Amino acid sequence: MTKIPTHLKHKPIIAVDNYDKIDSKYAGQTDAKYLSIGEAQYNVKEISLKVFRNVNNKWSRQSEELPIHRNIDLNILFLASLLTDINANYSQSSLREEIIESSKIHLIKNYYDNHKEKLYPRLEELKSLLDKFLAK
Repeated sequence: MTKIPTHLKHKPIIAVDNYDKIDSKYAGQTDAKYLSIGEAQYNVKEISLKVFRNVNNKWSRQSEELPIHRNIDLNILFLASLLTDINANYSQSSLREEIIESSKIHLIKNYYDNHKEKLYPRLEELKSLLDKFLAK
């Protein structure tokens, strides 16, 4: 039986219980306890994604809820940033991202390289699920 809060305004439909145990490099040391897709707290006619955070046995107001399209856009932005060339003056995606600090682009790429062992398998799983979904 899940302990995800169902009494809060975001109403989970499908959830990842005990996310704190599998939260990549933060596993075992994070306040992110659950992931959820459900009815949005800002509009019950919308579906949103939420990270439930628990600090000192209280549900944190720092829990994040995002509309699904923003979550997808953040993934697009992350991947586009990995493909960005420092000398490029064009965006890699339809989001029209722009380089704000060209001298720091390497920080994003270095972060990925330093955490590739945890991130790459998740990207592979995302690709696999996208391939299945888009093949429908």
